[in-house]
Amino acid sequence: MKNNIAERMLKLKAESAFFVLQKAKALESQGFDIIHFEIGEPDFDTPEHIKEAAIKALREGFTHYTPSPGIPELREAIADSIEEEFGVEYTPDEVMVTPSGKTAIFYALVSVVGEGDEVIMPTPSFPAYESVVRFLNARPVFVELEEEEDFRLKPELVESKVTPKTRAIVINSPHNPCGSILTRSDVEGLADLALKHDLMLITDDVYHKLIYDGFRHESVVSIPDVKDRTILINSLSKTYAMTGWRVGYIAANRELINHMTILQNNVVSCVPSFIQKASIAALRGPQDFVKKMVEEYTRRRDMIVDGLNKIKGFVCKKPLGAFYAFVNVKNVGLTDIELAEYLLKEAKVATLHGSAFGYGGEGYLRFSYATSMEKIKEGLNRIKEAVEKL
Repeated sequence: MKNNIAERMLKLKAESAFFVLQKAKALESQGFDIIHFEIGEPDFDTPEHIKEAAIKALREGFTHYTPSPGIPELREAIADSIEEEFGVEYTPDEVMVTPSGKTAIFYALVSVVGEGDEVIMPTPSFPAYESVVRFLNARPVFVELEEEEDFRLKPELVESKVTPKTRAIVINSPHNPCGSILTRSDVEGLADLALKHDLMLITDDVYHKLIYDGFRHESVVSIPDVKDRTILINSLSKTYAMTGWRVGYIAANRELINHMTILQNNVVSCVPSFIQKASIAALRGPQDFVKKMVEEYTRRRDMIVDGLNKIKGFVCKKPLGAFYAFVNVKNVGLTDIELAEYLLKEAKVATLHGSAFGYGGEGYLRFSYATSMEKIKEGLNRIKEAVEKL
């Protein structure tokens, strides 16, 4: 029998975090107590008013198809939130609702990247960027994020990678896995590059509310001159602890939204109707939950960074956004993959090896501190004991 798998399918890679989670869950099923630092998911529950909005919609029979780009009330709520956050005006028809931020990434890249095109992106970075670009028979071009530069995507390094084949630049701030944020100067420089070289900007802002120490989120979308060549990707997963709801959105020029709407119509028709109602409640409702969550993440960040820096061979910069600590473990004596496997086996602590995010992550481990202070403390103690045995 012939191989029935299309060659392009072999270019897709799954997120390593879910494989590590699967391994950790298997150990738990054998009775082991596992501390989870591997998965990037809030441990908070979705706020009650959001859940109640979904329940109300279900009880009222709001369970049928909606327009493919989303119900008008939600698109308007998204447009309003973008204007409030970034000072940039979008009309509802420049917005579409997607079944997750990941889907939005796929739609954005499929819509603007052709076969043979080049897409500049950071390394390390969220694995889906590279995976989808390769799936499209395009070429990812990497810019290494330097620890000495606070893991920021520097415009001058990006420009050094531009060629006549370059089609787009992928931006992610706050950054996964590094927890770094871009400055106003950074995003202005990237915007200038897009104008100078006629490039698209794809900005993944899913952690935009998770910023610490009085800093603010700077997004390239806030620069008016590049609005029409920018695709803004966002999600409700991290901000409102809605990872299981699978809802995100895209803001872009009207022509792109029209084409992506047709794509979504062919793929999923629409985001589930009652989830859209819940999303309105998230965006329009009280935001005190988000503030409290950020305050708690700040305490957790401070604890985990302080503890990691006390472990032999570990060096960790304090992240300014998201909920990840990206730890330099190059002096431990094991590769990042070996160390992650050792910690799971010896300490029963699940972490994620940095090379899961590309070659720029080699020699690092990513820790998600979206877990309780008690578990962070216990996990640090276990890791310290395990590393001292090496």
